[in-house]
Parts: sequence; C-alpha cells; structure tokens
Amino acid sequence: MLDNLAVVLFRPKFAENVGSAARACANMGVSRLILAAPRDHDPGRAEALATARGRQVLAAAVRCPDLETALAPFSRVYGTTARIGGWRKGMVTPRAAAAEIVPALAAGEATALVFGPEDAGLTNQETRLCGRLVTIPTADGATSLNLAQAVLILLYECLTTARDHARPGGPPAVVTPPCAANVGREITHAEREALFSTLGKALAAIDFLKDDNPDYFLLPMRRFAERVRPTRAEFNMLMGVCRQILWATGRTGTGLRPPRGVLESDETR
Repeated sequence: MLDNLAVVLFRPKFAENVGSAARACANMGVSRLILAAPRDHDPGRAEALATARGRQVLAAAVRCPDLETALAPFSRVYGTTARIGGWRKGMVTPRAAAAEIVPALAAGEATALVFGPEDAGLTNQETRLCGRLVTIPTADGATSLNLAQAVLILLYECLTTARDHARPGGPPAVVTPPCAANVGREITHAEREALFSTLGKALAAIDFLKDDNPDYFLLPMRRFAERVRPTRAEFNMLMGVCRQILWATGRTGTGLRPPRGVLESDETR
C-alpha cells in the first residue's frame, strides 16, 4: 500500500533511534529507509532495537551524504517540525498529510517523509527543501517526541488512510486528473531546486529580490509551486524564461547548470 513512500532520517544522533524507526517502518509496511548524513552509524546498536522485520528494513537502508541528495528523486517531500511561525507556514497535521500522500502514492508519485535530528529538528534552510510541513499536535509545553514515535505516528496515519481507500465503498485513491495543459510527470525535488536556484538569480537580476534573505522571500513562490505541482514541460518553459531574463540583463547564467540528476531536454537547449 505504501510502496512509493520513503522515510528519510536526516542526521540522526543515536543509532538506537534509527533501529526503532526501522521497526516502526516495518510495523506500518514501509520498506524504504534513507539515512542522510547519520552522525552515529552503528549497525549493531541499531539492530538491537529493530526486531527481525525492522532489521530487514535496516539492511536495505540507503545512506546519502546530505539531504538534497536524499530527496533528489522524489516528487513530493513532507518535512516534520515541532516549531511554528516565521518560515514555517501552511503546516498540516499527520492525518491531513496522509489524505494528500495516499492518493499521490496511488498515482505513482514517489513521496518522502523527512525527520530531522533528535536534538534540534530541521533548520529553516532544511524545511525550505520540503514542499509541505507536518506538525504533530501535542500537549502544551511537551512538544518533543522521540524520533521513532514521530515516524510511527505519521506512518500509522498513512497506513490507516490507505486501508480506508482500499476497503469496499471507501474513497477512490486517485488524484484529480490534470487539465490538458498540465499533462506530464511532475518535477522531482532535484528539478524543483534547480528551478528555484535559477528563478532566484533571475529575480535578483531585475531587482525583484534583494540580497538580504532572498530565500525567505522566495518561500511564497515555493508554496505556490507546491500547490500547482509543475510538470516537466512547465519546468522547461520556466527555466527558459529565467535564462532569457538573465540574458536580457547581461547575466548569462554561467554556472546555472541543473544539479546532479537533473538533465535538460532538447526544449531548453
């Protein structure tokens, strides 16, 4: 049911928590676990908390050097946070997130759930990489959850929602069909970051963005893109517009090649 869903643990501090998170993945039927820049990679201590099924998840876990590399192939990315306000807007609960994730999975969209370090969580820069933010409601003054607990809560909501969609008479697990102008696969995380890197340079070139904290002022556009869900064809079009702006302003865009894993089509050459 959750084959296209992956759990990404970014800079986990304790191997035991990684093992417990793998156990939670196994409990909820998720086999994809990605460890991005783990700080304490001790398979023995992790396996001790994982149980037999969890150890299978651990054995198949993928290690990545950083968060961007880990997220590159996914079309949807949900980051978790206990902090609100400032950069962290438009947050949803685990149940609301599951209601979006399950139809996307059924449509074949690879989706990642990102969990930050136990001691600090995701920073503003790291939440910027996430299309949506999820917060788990807790009692006032007690917002800190164990890493594996947070993983279990989100995956539980995804599994129960998927089962509701699968039961006779349940809601259909399909996404709304795109309009004719929006046909095509959605862009991946790597393509999304390439687009916003180029867009930021183009907007700065025409003084729409100022040098002080441009990433913050790009956030509304990132949220807009998450709602619109651009396709690869639209990515090509927008990248072409940005490059034309850079050419017209005398900034030819040297060094604006897409990041690793993003290839230009003939339409953008």
